[in-house]
Amino acid sequence: MIDKNNDIIGEITKLKKQRNAIILAHNYQRPEVQDIADFVGDSLELSQKAAKTNANVLVLCGVNFMAETAYIVNPKKVVLLPDMDSGCPMADMVTVEALIAKKKELPGVTVVCYVNSTAAIKAESDICCTSANAVKVVQSLGDKEILFIPDKYLGQWVAEKTGHKMHLWPGFCPTHVRISAGDILERKKGFPNAVTLVHPECLPEAKAVADEVLSTGGMIRYARESNVKEMIIGTETGIIYRLQKENPGKTLIPVTVKAVCPNMKRITLEKVLWSLQKMENRIVVPEDIRVRALSSVERMLAIV
Repeated sequence: MIDKNNDIIGEITKLKKQRNAIILAHNYQRPEVQDIADFVGDSLELSQKAAKTNANVLVLCGVNFMAETAYIVNPKKVVLLPDMDSGCPMADMVTVEALIAKKKELPGVTVVCYVNSTAAIKAESDICCTSANAVKVVQSLGDKEILFIPDKYLGQWVAEKTGHKMHLWPGFCPTHVRISAGDILERKKGFPNAVTLVHPECLPEAKAVADEVLSTGGMIRYARESNVKEMIIGTETGIIYRLQKENPGKTLIPVTVKAVCPNMKRITLEKVLWSLQKMENRIVVPEDIRVRALSSVERMLAIV
């Protein structure tokens, strides 16, 4: 298997040079996919990197809304998604028709759209956010009436942090809701000196018993910069690989091994190679949607 992987990695490296390609991978990707990536990060970081790269081809190892976002900010570049079935159940929980109907119910509302959403939904929104900058985005809007879509648990957390009253869409991440308060408390029994970090997409009761609520990028920075030696990690388990790789002297424990996103695990080395060989699957967003979505994304990127 190692020899086979080495052969695949060699071919990927060669094709990257030929195509002037860059591989962007989310923190939840398989370890071997993270290892071949030119950049690994969270949704905000991937968006920022995509907006600044000089590469001609972007291979997005994540889920489809991330590839769409890369295209939105780079319409003249080729954006490839190695597996078209890498979807996001949360993103599917809000449709354009339902959002337009809700906006009619709430005239004048400002729509804050979590980046975990389709390009068409971004186009119907006023500003995007990620879990890393959602609080800053909402704070930047002053006292405007807000509809937060689609993750109600991230929205609840932002409302608590900002004191802002918001209308919340009833969406959620199926992976993060598997992380329960009971799981966290049980892990704490086994590691009483550990600090517990959880993602804001988690259930309110899970966040309530955690020590820190952080985006995946925030978890990476916390693990690197703090003196804490033991951490219980409450997010998709794929991040443990990067955390352990960058912090070899620290103990990192997943809250639960059930917190796995099957869509994030669909991309393999073989699919990355195929993607570069065939220049597939190309992600393209219709121009009218892209331009409107770009406005929401650029407003997000302006808030660091």
